[in-house]
Amino acid sequence: MIAGSVVLVTGASRGIGRATAELLAERGARVVAVARDEAALRELAGRTGATPLPADLAEPGAATGVVRRAREMHGRLDGVVANAGIGHAGAVVDMTDEQVSALVDLNVRGTLLLARAAAGAFAEQSGDHHRRGIVFITSIAGAVGVPGESVYSATKAAVECFAVVLREELRGEGIGVSTVLPGVVDTGFLDRRGAPYDRRFPRPVRPERVARAVVAALESGRQRTIVPRWLAVPAWLSAALPGPYRALARRLS
Repeated sequence: MIAGSVVLVTGASRGIGRATAELLAERGARVVAVARDEAALRELAGRTGATPLPADLAEPGAATGVVRRAREMHGRLDGVVANAGIGHAGAVVDMTDEQVSALVDLNVRGTLLLARAAAGAFAEQSGDHHRRGIVFITSIAGAVGVPGESVYSATKAAVECFAVVLREELRGEGIGVSTVLPGVVDTGFLDRRGAPYDRRFPRPVRPERVARAVVAALESGRQRTIVPRWLAVPAWLSAALPGPYRALARRLS
């Protein structure tokens, strides 16, 4: 699916998004790189041949617009990596209205609108027999919930739920819907969330490791991938035994 395909990657100027755009281009994809940072997009385009498309997905109409522009520029769209997002660390009672709204607007509303636009584009292209897919970058925080990151955790859990139901809606149409749940990733995201990451465990993973999981999900349509894989254990415990999991997490935190 990857070689020759047209894949739109949001949040492509840094971190997981940039690593994913680079890997896709290396594999022969025509990448449409979306982010707010125009200079970073131009640098990425110069190195990889990606098509830069500056946009802020929190703005009204932006999600629909980037999907439309990708199709206008390349004639079709085969994949979407919904990676754009922001974080916040700190007590929820100390958050401003604007901070809560910013997380929900980009992490949830912008992501859902992007997926809706992509699904509509895929439906219009249904006769050309290309396999297509959407990959949502969520977070292990959406699976287990992280105290001090309650709003962020809720936004990622919302996307996880949406992906499950969207997959059912698109069943039978040859469209894969996947989520990739990273743990702590060694990117500038940790600096921008408002508090440093100072735990010794778990150790951050490189964004390139997450990018490999994203590309594999696009190729295979695998429904859910947790990076690193051992974090599937706390994710399972949180869902199956929430009380004991919370007690254990409090002791280890």
